[in-house]
Amino acid sequence: MPTLSFEGETHDEIVRKVRRWLASIDGEEDTISAAEAVDRASELTKDALTIVAQAAPGPVARSEIVKGLTRMGYEATDSTRRAVIAGLDALSDTEGGILKRIERARNSVLYEMNSAVARQILRSLRP
Repeated sequence: MPTLSFEGETHDEIVRKVRRWLASIDGEEDTISAAEAVDRASELTKDALTIVAQAAPGPVARSEIVKGLTRMGYEATDSTRRAVIAGLDALSDTEGGILKRIERARNSVLYEMNSAVARQILRSLRP
């Protein structure tokens, strides 16, 4: 009989994995936000840490050193994820987002360029 299992440190982590799996079945997973990408990358890193820890020989895998290193890897991954998402949030909160600021700057530069070109044309047309 086929089985399906999900592993996670917390209930929330398991729920995220189940939702991601269900969304992939329905084909809903076309585009994701930057925060979701960061979240998924952190989950992949945690999965990799778990795989590496489980691949160690029995006595080594059960040692407190490996458990501590794995736990430190999880904590570092979580803190990095939080910092990156906070940075993304800060960028999106700045005066309508960074892309809007760039667009306004581009429009301003284009206006200045067009204005300068128009002045040059007018000067050349004057006798």
